[in-house]
Amino acid sequence: MEERMYKFNWDFVGDIEAGRPNLGNTTRIEVYRLFQYTLRDIMEEEFGTEKADIILYKAGFLAGKNFCEKFILPQPDMNSFVGKAQQMLLDLKVGILRVEGGSADGKTLTLTVSEDLDCSGLPEVSHTVCTYDEGFISGLFQAFTGQTFTVKEIDCWCTGDRTCRFEVSKEA
Repeated sequence: MEERMYKFNWDFVGDIEAGRPNLGNTTRIEVYRLFQYTLRDIMEEEFGTEKADIILYKAGFLAGKNFCEKFILPQPDMNSFVGKAQQMLLDLKVGILRVEGGSADGKTLTLTVSEDLDCSGLPEVSHTVCTYDEGFISGLFQAFTGQTFTVKEIDCWCTGDRTCRFEVSKEA
């Protein structure tokens, strides 16, 4: 098997202060979306929409897992975990995370992310677009619980809603 050149680790983030002493660690949303949607376009062109979605979900999962391990853990319980996740996503200007509800047995949870980095302000289309976010949320929950979660976006800015809504389900 060929050695991987870009297996994720935090070294890829680098020393921002040394590397960007004048520009710092911020950029505009347009630049982030330019990167994400041109990459998505090429993946869709090369592999098809379904495979591009799988890749974006997996990338989001990897990011969510690593994000949780670096910025959120350890937390003693679910309420503390969600509270810390909300604060970190707000502090880093990713979005405003809220818990809307959940099932009595704790197997499902409904979350919203307002002012979402990926889609808030985009034009309406006939489908949800936050596949990367689905994976990211799944990765967060798996890193915290050690269990597998499936996340599906059910409402999106791009489908006419003004918040992104996700169903989080613990796998059996």
